[in-house]
Amino acid sequence: MLSVGIGGGGDVVGALGVARAAQAAGLEARVGGVTWERRPIDPLPGPRRLDEAVGVVERLHPAVALAGPDTRGPGGFAFAESGMARVLGEPVVLADPGPGPQVVAEGLDAAAAALGCDLVALVDVGGDVLGHGHEPGLASPLCDAVLLAASAYMATPAVGAVFGTGCDGELTPEEVMARLAEVAAAGGLLGAWGLTRADADALEAAVAEVPTEASAMAVRCARGALGRAEIRGGRRTVPLSPIGALTFFFDPAAALRSAARLAAAVVDCESLEDAQAVLAARGVRTELDYERELAAG
Repeated sequence: MLSVGIGGGGDVVGALGVARAAQAAGLEARVGGVTWERRPIDPLPGPRRLDEAVGVVERLHPAVALAGPDTRGPGGFAFAESGMARVLGEPVVLADPGPGPQVVAEGLDAAAAALGCDLVALVDVGGDVLGHGHEPGLASPLCDAVLLAASAYMATPAVGAVFGTGCDGELTPEEVMARLAEVAAAGGLLGAWGLTRADADALEAAVAEVPTEASAMAVRCARGALGRAEIRGGRRTVPLSPIGALTFFFDPAAALRSAARLAAAVVDCESLEDAQAVLAARGVRTELDYERELAAG
């Protein structure tokens, strides 16, 4: 299985959590993520093109490469996947969401074939991938939407996963549960899994190398934390409880015809910029809006 964090930044740590679930079931698993880092790491808005990355281990497709510990973006920043490659001692998949769902699908298929994976898990930390667009806390729906939309074109079987329910401080746990209920009503809820003590130890070690707040909240939930915690410099609040240590698996096709309205809206887009325009037309503010506003001063 290839487990890919679809939201950028530290979502690759959530992907590691899902990969460990696959390994516990006796499967081989590899990990990946995307080229979109948060502003504290990369001040440039949006994801980086693979042509901008230096030190990639191998280019598998125009939109997908293997990253190693020394893979860097413009200005020398380390991708989260570079840190994960250091943690795992093996290359990690790095995908550019810029070309849009169909090209990303081709790239993920190429990566799965190169690594001998017969399943791709599209892992979202928090659950905003299932957002309708009107939720008050929704802040970063764009990258998730493009990657989930890619599942509509993939030849490799895919499964969706919500890791760390509510741990990104965007959709509340109650909102995520309501969206998962929609997916279940469409016949697409596939089951759930919780972080074990050994999983929490492994993810905690990864967090030491990969900057992430949301995935780290899932570890705290697995350790028994209750209450509320602030992330994003106090801009987001995460409710901590055992539900944050759970991963819910779902059928991407069922999600696209039910809860995942934003991903469904961008399936036909030919680039991330096109997807941004589609969401903007719906009145949905994205992470790209936020980054561009900050970059403009």
